[in-house]
Amino acid sequence: MSVASRAWVVLAVAVGGALGTIVRYELALAEPVGTGHFPWATFTVNVVGCFLLGVAATALVEPWPPTRIVRPFVAVGFCGGLTTFSTWMVESVLLVRDDRAGLAAVYLAVSLVAGFGAVGLGVLMTRRGLHRTGMRFDPRSDD
Repeated sequence: MSVASRAWVVLAVAVGGALGTIVRYELALAEPVGTGHFPWATFTVNVVGCFLLGVAATALVEPWPPTRIVRPFVAVGFCGGLTTFSTWMVESVLLVRDDRAGLAAVYLAVSLVAGFGAVGLGVLMTRRGLHRTGMRFDPRSDD
């Protein structure tokens, strides 16, 4: 990959990341976490980000050849900026510190299950949608 091509990819990731981070920040402002309460804003952006990643990975990878800009923009940039592993961990530690270890455990477990489920749902829905349009969505399949 040429230096110019790499620069465009880096720019796509940076712009996507900035946009995803802005969305996450605005949602966190709209739904602040109270001490000892379930962190709904972080949970929501992480699950939505997982769903979008499932959609993007399927829609941008399976039916078309790899792109040099769109996939990094959406998957790495936007979804990476939208989701937040570090905040998820910090909020879990804060729940434990506030004597809410049970809630922290629920938050950790539900976030994992919902995140995996959201990715799977995004993949499934996108494949079905692509199938309905007549696009060959999985090159390994005979569908």
